Amino acid sequence: MPEASEAEIMDHQHQGTTTARELPMARSMCWHCQSEVTGEYLCGQCVKVQPLSKDLDYFACFQLPRLLNIDEQQLEQTFYELSRTFHPDFYSTKDESEKAISLGNSAFLNAGYRTLKDPIQRAEYLIRLEAGAVKDIRSNPPADLFEEILELQETLETFRQLAPNGPSSDLEALRIKLQDEREHLEKRQAEMEASLQNKFKEWDQLQGCAPLPSQAREEKNTLLRDMQEILSNRTYVRNMVNDLLETTG
Repeated sequence: MPEASEAEIMDHQHQGTTTARELPMARSMCWHCQSEVTGEYLCGQCVKVQPLSKDLDYFACFQLPRLLNIDEQQLEQTFYELSRTFHPDFYSTKDESEKAISLGNSAFLNAGYRTLKDPIQRAEYLIRLEAGAVKDIRSNPPADLFEEILELQETLETFRQLAPNGPSSDLEALRIKLQDEREHLEKRQAEMEASLQNKFKEWDQLQGCAPLPSQAREEKNTLLRDMQEILSNRTYVRNMVNDLLETTG
């Protein structure tokens, strides 16, 4: 997702004027005039832009609950609203401190928008928030496809060895086999994504239980592990599909 340009931001002005929102700031006092910062991203006294807190997560930045099926219209509207405040183009004539703060805030905003806009990146990010960095998405072969993928990798390597020798009946037979395998894996990837969507719904329903009782907490942890496993398997299968496409065309 590209960053918002000044023209794109101005095109969204009709959606409403910018109003100060309470977002966690990096400091409790304005870096410029030392006035108390009450949580708004502009100082109430000198109107200088304030750096966002490093502890701010993307969901909180866009004032969205930690759900996996989000209000994308709200995401976009908030993105353009905040861009009207943080975009570096609006600070080109300001001092170096304001330029640096606007650049940092804008970079965070754009990264958050790209992450939350994409369902897969959104899920991976939420898992990191909820389960911790040590539970990062890994890329391991799906257990039920392990032997099949090993055989496929051997066939792919044979195809690569024969390809430099030019067209042949053996090469064409391998190409057809690999294309069939690719279609099978693409179908499997689609099934994984459908399963992931079901997990998204379960997660969102569970998030409605607040505060979480011990049973719901265990369900939450189970869902996180299940989604992590699906994402891991999907990543591996997707990489195999891309490898097949690159090799066989």
